[in-house]
Amino acid sequence: MSKETVLSNARIVLEDDILSGSILIRDGKIADISEGSSVAGEDFEGDYIIPGLVELHTDHLEGHYSPRPGIRWNKTAAIQAHDAQIVTSGITTVFDCLRMGADEDGGFEHGEMREMADAIQSAEKEGRLRAEHLLHLRCEVSADNVLQHFADFENDPYVRLVSLMDHAPGQRQFQTMDQYIFYYQKKRGLSDEEFARFCARRIAESDRNSTPNRDAISKVCAERGITVASHDDATSAHVDEAIENGVRLAEFPTSIDAARLSHENGMSVLMGAPNIVRGKSHSGNIAARDLAQLGVLDVLSSDYVPLSLLHAPFILADEVEGITLSKAIAMVTATPARAVSLNDRGRIATGLRADLVRVHRSHGVPVTRSVWREGRRVA
Repeated sequence: MSKETVLSNARIVLEDDILSGSILIRDGKIADISEGSSVAGEDFEGDYIIPGLVELHTDHLEGHYSPRPGIRWNKTAAIQAHDAQIVTSGITTVFDCLRMGADEDGGFEHGEMREMADAIQSAEKEGRLRAEHLLHLRCEVSADNVLQHFADFENDPYVRLVSLMDHAPGQRQFQTMDQYIFYYQKKRGLSDEEFARFCARRIAESDRNSTPNRDAISKVCAERGITVASHDDATSAHVDEAIENGVRLAEFPTSIDAARLSHENGMSVLMGAPNIVRGKSHSGNIAARDLAQLGVLDVLSSDYVPLSLLHAPFILADEVEGITLSKAIAMVTATPARAVSLNDRGRIATGLRADLVRVHRSHGVPVTRSVWREGRRVA
């Protein structure tokens, strides 16, 4: 027997419009969308109903697993805590970032991220999770051991996104040494001599490893149909390199020129939702709001604050001319779903998954009132 749920008297946020009406859910999918008031089903009292948010890049799980330097939490407990905060922020599909390649930044040991992935998949099978969890492998291409770490995921179907990143000094995210000194010298208490040795090692590793590792990883991704993301592109040369690597998603470009070139070459430009909420980058790079005003911002990511993914679109719709709420919500739903070929979600349309979020917002920070994943209420 079919299971039906009716959500009525809502402001339904479509990809190009907002409709006052009702949604019929049948067997986990959107069966019908109708305009006008109704006495049937759950009365939304004029609250918004939006697609479940699609999160492509979050380091949030890592903070639960390693809450203090050198501390490792129980993996299942960390995953459940992460999942609970993700879902109550309106996120129904999350790509958990796992770091590939250890360095002096306190990277994880070989095999540790494979164990985390196994724990995520076990938690899913045991019914512990409310959001759908997929994997995003963050590959530090300058690291000597990145290919060894990456090989642990050779046959893992949960891997749907891979990013290519290089955090060597003097480029990309850290174009100035002032930024690098803050991140790698002051925060770690290194002396000038220790810091000089550290920088020399990182530059040498990047020169030796970056190009061959990029080529090897992007080749595997092309063969397996995995979406590739570039990271912190700053120059036209970086964008050219991304095009060569088959990149579809440009994560956190650090210059307006790189963002514009990426967008013009068909890549979806991703920036952090915390950048929108704060009005600036935490690392002193470009403001995401500037890219939105120029029409070259496509996707938002919560990065390190899950609720920012729900908050930021409302800020854009309020404050940036030409960006409607429908367009802003698409940056956290339809566009990220398309970027990773998840064409069964991210929009409110008949036949798609009933991943839906009830949102109340009169002013300021929006409130998640309830969440459905494939028609089942999970929050």
